[in-house]
Amino acid sequence: MSNRPPKGPEAALGHGRVLSLTWPVILANVTTPLVGIADVWVMGRLPDPVFIGAVAVGAAIFTALHWMFLFLRMGTTGLVAQAYGEHAGHGASADATVVIMVRALMIAAVIGLAVLLLQWPLGLAMFSLFQASADVETLAGDYFALRVFGVPGFLFHLVNLGVLFGLQQMRATLVLNLMLSTTNLILDVFFVLGLGMGVTGVALGTVIAEWSAAAFGLLLVMRALKAHGWRRVLPSGVTDRGEMLRLFDLSGNLVLRTLFVNVPFFVNSLIAASMGDVLLALNAVLMQLFFIAIYGIDGFAHTAETLAGFTYGGGRPDRLRRATMLTMLWGFSVAGIMSLAYAVFGQTFVDGLTTSVDVRTEAGAYLIWIALIPFACVGAFIFDGVFIGTTHIREMRNAMALSAAVWACVLYFSLPVWGYHAIWIAMTAFMLTRSLLLWAYYPRIEAGARMRAMHA
Repeated sequence: MSNRPPKGPEAALGHGRVLSLTWPVILANVTTPLVGIADVWVMGRLPDPVFIGAVAVGAAIFTALHWMFLFLRMGTTGLVAQAYGEHAGHGASADATVVIMVRALMIAAVIGLAVLLLQWPLGLAMFSLFQASADVETLAGDYFALRVFGVPGFLFHLVNLGVLFGLQQMRATLVLNLMLSTTNLILDVFFVLGLGMGVTGVALGTVIAEWSAAAFGLLLVMRALKAHGWRRVLPSGVTDRGEMLRLFDLSGNLVLRTLFVNVPFFVNSLIAASMGDVLLALNAVLMQLFFIAIYGIDGFAHTAETLAGFTYGGGRPDRLRRATMLTMLWGFSVAGIMSLAYAVFGQTFVDGLTTSVDVRTEAGAYLIWIALIPFACVGAFIFDGVFIGTTHIREMRNAMALSAAVWACVLYFSLPVWGYHAIWIAMTAFMLTRSLLLWAYYPRIEAGARMRAMHA
């Protein structure tokens, strides 16, 4: 099935197109955690567990930073997808994409430089959140001091991913993510097991992998732009003040949106930790099953981003609605498959993730939530993609804030009554509220597409 982008808004938009765009994203999502897994696996070959602890602490810090800067990928995807739809894949589309990309790269460079300059106070603040042993903190500090130099490369990588998603080059994103993961694994083995560099070797391997992905990603972007008619000339208007302010506004609201999304997960872990070691361990296992379940749904959410942005930019509200309905349909299909799998084999999956008899026994009372919550996530994820692709970020930010308030209220009142069940009751309420609020906002997007059509 071809992955070539359609030539314009009139190109076919059906199940085949949706699936051809989505399967590479799902595979890319699955490979993303391999960077962290490779780091832990290599450290696990060393005799002292302090090495794994140091990498785990250091990796947690950079995971938080990466989530904070994910707006570079999402904002770029929405703007590029709209430019692609507006100009129907002609040279003007490539020129508009280059302008958007250069602006995003400029922001990434400024943020990356700021992180490097402020690395000491930033590291001090981050490490203060952990209660680790002196040996772990020392090694984690060495890891942080070196790996921080990979941050600018990772930010450039996010921009490249945003451009490729916006241009519907999903297979290229899969290749790029595989390249990052494979390079990181090979370098980890070479530096740690080959040269005996320990934690420093893991950090160095990740830094080189991130900068290599940034360079390789740029080559993939250049190839895609050339196919869209780019003349290898930097268009004017890159530093247009109004457009730069718009990008900063999108970025700021995306950061707030990400904050509202992650607070429930962070607080849930804290609450589980207060309930004892067994429920803390069970929570970790169930959350892993939850994240696996949403890989497929998230893949269709990425497809919703690029198709919604494309149809919105082209001023086609009818096709925007069709893209939303198709991705929603497939999202519910995946949710149904995962729910059935967890309903039938949930205990087997738990047993495979832990050898603790207590955790295995306790899991039976809570597996129903893992079977049900994928359905609650579909609307939230797909509408997220639609709103990101059409850059209706303020509405999405508001919906996230209200949903977080609902989550907090439900958790507060249900926790004394239902105990650990309250965590999943509140999470389900959070996802359903997001879905309903974004659905209520959605007509504004179609109205905006109609306005674009009238002014085309």
